[in-house]
Amino acid sequence: MKEIIYSPHLEFRIKVRDIPYSLPAEIYETSREKYFDFATKKKVAVKRVLYKGKNRDMMVAYEEGFSEVKLITIHPLKLLQKYNRIKTKRWRKL
Repeated sequence: MKEIIYSPHLEFRIKVRDIPYSLPAEIYETSREKYFDFATKKKVAVKRVLYKGKNRDMMVAYEEGFSEVKLITIHPLKLLQKYNRIKTKRWRKL
């Protein structure tokens, strides 16, 4: 099991968006949808979760090293955002 590290930016986003602290790690560890984002050159995990009373797709961008994974940012996806990124081939399945 790799050590999970939260970036300062991720910690800031958690506070600003009122996201439960453990949610980014949970999304990374349990997501069945993982992509490579060709625009940012980062890996992305997506999972549908309950956020602010609604079921929403949330994404976590991350970088994996040999013994650790650094979670970079988290945000809810807009309705067609995931579909559009896959359709335009910005995101490709891992």
